[in-house]
Amino acid sequence: MDYGKFKFDAAQRAKESKRKAVHVGIKEMKYRPKIGPGDFDTKTRQVAKFLEEGHKVKITIMFRGREVFHPELGKKILDRIAEQMEGMGKSESDPRLDGRNMVMVLAPDKRAKQSAASRGPKSGGSQSNGSTPGAAAATVAPVVEAVAAVEVAAAVEATQAAEDASAPSADDTDAVAAPETAEEQPPADEKIEGEG
Repeated sequence: MDYGKFKFDAAQRAKESKRKAVHVGIKEMKYRPKIGPGDFDTKTRQVAKFLEEGHKVKITIMFRGREVFHPELGKKILDRIAEQMEGMGKSESDPRLDGRNMVMVLAPDKRAKQSAASRGPKSGGSQSNGSTPGAAAATVAPVVEAVAAVEVAAAVEATQAAEDASAPSADDTDAVAAPETAEEQPPADEKIEGEG
């Protein structure tokens, strides 16, 4: 083998490995403390898309004016985002205040992706039973609501039982109750002796 062929093959291997390498970039999404629900949902969907593509996402809450004195509002928004991205990404850095901005970095969660891939390959965007993922979510939602309703009903029954146990019985209330007959109550316009 000559040296020229060896160099050529090494260059080809290097070029191929560069082509297969995943270029992870850092994307940034900016939020404000007074963001509306529609804008929040749109930006959060975009964050999810970036995470699915394998990018890290830097989430910035921008404070203006007196908003900087209420960092808990920004923390609450960042916590909501982290909660919604729980299956797709994990928080790489906790929220921290950096001047007038609060910053948090989310990284794609490789284990969540691998477990989703191992559960079953997606064929044409539909599940193996022929239904779409949206249809599966629609069938799960009523079940979740029914379970929540049963839990609420059980909690209400337990509260009522506790109130019944702590409430005095009918026999106890007669002894404690104020007199109801007119003879037992002094008239309001009568003067009490000793008053002037």
